[in-house]
Formats: sequence, structure tokens, C-alpha cells
Amino acid sequence: MAFYDLTKTQRLNLVEEIRTNIQQEVETKILSLVIQYFSSEDTYIRKSAYLSCGRIYFANDFLKPKIIFTLNILLQYDDFKIRQTAINAAGEIGKIDFEIVKSFFDEGLLDKHHSPRNAVIGCIKKMGEVNPTPVLNWARQYLHHPDKEIRREICHGIELRGRKYPQDILPLLEELQFDKTARVRNTLVHVIGQIAYKKGCLATVISSLNKWENKVLVKDALAEIIDVHFRYRNFSALTQEQAKQYIDIHYI
Repeated sequence: MAFYDLTKTQRLNLVEEIRTNIQQEVETKILSLVIQYFSSEDTYIRKSAYLSCGRIYFANDFLKPKIIFTLNILLQYDDFKIRQTAINAAGEIGKIDFEIVKSFFDEGLLDKHHSPRNAVIGCIKKMGEVNPTPVLNWARQYLHHPDKEIRREICHGIELRGRKYPQDILPLLEELQFDKTARVRNTLVHVIGQIAYKKGCLATVISSLNKWENKVLVKDALAEIIDVHFRYRNFSALTQEQAKQYIDIHYI
């Protein structure tokens, strides 16, 4: 029976059962149930498992090394779902203790399967939102990686932090302004649009874009910003017309 086929009480009981079993197996280094949870076809079982790992890590100092040891073992499994879930568990830990888990994201970026790589993007988003300094410092080293997909994934991953604090990621985005790969360039333009529509953010973005050298890319980014203000008109701080007027006045 799938996770959301259960009643609310049954789901809560299952989540507690998963947490208890994971803690016991981490202590004993017998990982039969852990592997079952991490490889489940049910997304919500896997989510319960990686959230449990984070909770166990922060609730039990003596288990921290064992959690990291276990996740490192799981990161080597052939099943991509296990590797994906291990990376997501590392992401829960990285919201506070990034340095201890950053190697998971170094390895995950190079994974042969797209799901663990996508997990890295998701983790960068959730960690960067609450623990930005070490996460963005780590991300910066990959902005000029020879693999275009890694550059694109990093650009995408830092987006969420930028939606509230565009000033934190604009210096990183600026480093990508002359990237010649269409997928990276398109992601860059997309991210600029995404970090410009909330209250106070447009001014910060336009102030930064005024200093960028690649005026062709900036022109595309400005068009994206204006379009986003229409697409997200129910959520944006300004109307599309107000955004156009602001850009006309303040973009030099």
C-alpha cells in the first residue's frame, strides 16, 4: 500500500517506525531495512527515510559519525534511488553542518544517473536557503567546470536563495554571463527572471545588471524579467507595466 493510501494516523506511525528502524540499523550497521526504505519505489517512503536521517543526526551526537558512515556506504550502491536518497539525507544535514557532507555533492554532481544529480540541485536549493555562505562558496568552484551540465545544475541550484536575497547569488551568476553553451545561458536567463519579481528584488537585480559586460545576454534577461512579471502576475510585487517602467528608468 502506497504511503498516501494510508490514513493520517497510519502515516504518522509509519514515519516513526521508519525513524526507529533506521536508528537501530545505523547503530548495528545492519542495513536491510535502510536499504529497503532508500530504494523504495514510493517517493514518500524515501523522503521519510532521508528526513529521518537528518533528525537522527541532530538529535544524537554520538550517532553523527555513524550516520555519515552509513550514508557514504549507501552512496556507493548500484541502485540510483539509494544514491539519490543518500544525497537527500546529506542535504538535510547540510542545512546546518555543510562541511561534513559537502563530499556527497561533489560526488553526486558526477553521478552517471540524472536522479542523484537532480538530488544535488534540490539539496543546493534547500541548503542554500538556510545556510548560504558555505553552500554558495562551494557552488562557486563549479561555475567554470568543463562539464556544461554541471555549470547549468549549479546555476539552477542557487536560484532559491536568490528569490529572497538576489544580492547573494548575483555575483555568481555574473561569472556565467559569457558562457557559450545554450543550456547554461538559457538557465542563467531563467534564473535572473526568477529572482527579480518579489518585493524589493527588481532594484537589486537591475543595479547588478547595469554592471554586466554582456549586453546581449542582459537584453534577453530583461525581456525574461518583464515576461515573468506577467506570468507570475498574481505573485509579483509589481505589475508588468510597472516593471517595464522601472527598467526603462533605471537600466542604463
